[in-house]
Amino acid sequence: RHANRAGGFSRVGTVCCCLCCSPWSLCAVGYREGFLWKRGRDNGQFLSRKFVLSEREGALKYFNKNDAKEPKAIMKIEHLNATFQPAKIGNPHGLQITYLKDNSTRNIFVYHEDGKEIVDWFNAIRAARFHYLQVAFPGASDADLVPKLSRNYLKEGYMEKTGPKQTEGFKKRWFTMDDRRLMYFKDPLDAFARGEVFIGSKENSYKVLEGLPPSTQGNHWQHGITIVTPDRKFLFACETEDDQLEWITTFQKVISRPMLPQEYAVEAHFKHKP
Repeated sequence: RHANRAGGFSRVGTVCCCLCCSPWSLCAVGYREGFLWKRGRDNGQFLSRKFVLSEREGALKYFNKNDAKEPKAIMKIEHLNATFQPAKIGNPHGLQITYLKDNSTRNIFVYHEDGKEIVDWFNAIRAARFHYLQVAFPGASDADLVPKLSRNYLKEGYMEKTGPKQTEGFKKRWFTMDDRRLMYFKDPLDAFARGEVFIGSKENSYKVLEGLPPSTQGNHWQHGITIVTPDRKFLFACETEDDQLEWITTFQKVISRPMLPQEYAVEAHFKHKP
């Protein structure tokens, strides 16, 4: 299940990059490298991979081979997020890292046997994000920036969905609400979402309704949710009434929040997706 590597992990070349108590107490170096167990995209096997976080390059990279010249992936700090996911990954020190690739979300699942090591990586990513945001938003206070360093998902879980024609059968999918992106996956540990839905604000004609339209066809779970966007309706079904209420509450919180200027650009991209 795991690739062999002498001693498991090398700390050689790892530079301190921890946040300690506050997100801006990063060492001036802004660099960290080390090995993490990474879940394979296709086979689900965890293999030891070298990761390098460089503020100077504005990216987190990982390499499939220790002596590889070119990274397997380059994740821009601008779009980087990290969140602890021990239950999903099946390891107490599991971390889910996400970034945007061609404006779609890509998931990477990693862990380290040493809890402190994975916390240091998490803090290093937050510190790099903090310094990026200081440059991107020079007028913002530290207090304004701290909530943007990393974000936990608003809600995750299974729902059933139907397609755009609303005549296709309902299929069970894993859903993740990440800020204004509602993503759905065939499996919780998939690298890429099967689809993403942008959830805007009520001022922009987004709304959530309890139940499904009377014309809805096919077998599905009993507790329906309809999300109305300017372009179309999305139909979902929950297994329990509690689940339905939690999802509706989550969607309502997002929809009741006015959109930020940069979120309009994200919305525009979703509208022009093929």
